[in-house]
Amino acid sequence: MYAPASPFSRPIPAGAKALSGMYRQVGLETSVTGASSHHLVALLFDGFLDALTEARGAMHAREIEQKSQALSRAIRIIDEGLKASLNVAAGGELALNLRDLYTYISLRLTQANLRNDLGALDECAQLVQPLKEAWAAIKPNHAEAVRGGMEVKA
Repeated sequence: MYAPASPFSRPIPAGAKALSGMYRQVGLETSVTGASSHHLVALLFDGFLDALTEARGAMHAREIEQKSQALSRAIRIIDEGLKASLNVAAGGELALNLRDLYTYISLRLTQANLRNDLGALDECAQLVQPLKEAWAAIKPNHAEAVRGGMEVKA
């Protein structure tokens, strides 16, 4: 489903990390192919938190390009994945609140990128972690009834 040109795929690094990156990419593509909408949202949450971890490491290592790429990926997951999949008509106030939260998270990530602000990364992770846990607690067979405000348009 997600081709290498996907906004959620990472460029595969050269050198010793290349094999690890290739296996990770194959694992992601395997997870996405035929996944339920519930599982796709769970993958978005995982990808977001992975991108924050990568950005944190890049900030510590003072690798500006890697930091920017990781934060750009995190922002795209929020904006083009989680926020874009909200169904405001069906989700009502919950969907509106999530939309506002995702907008705020994108703003904080942009600020974190500009200021090398690890505190902003921590804040964003703390805002998303409860959503990830709540989403995981929804049993997939009940996801159709509950996901009204989080419909994935694939």
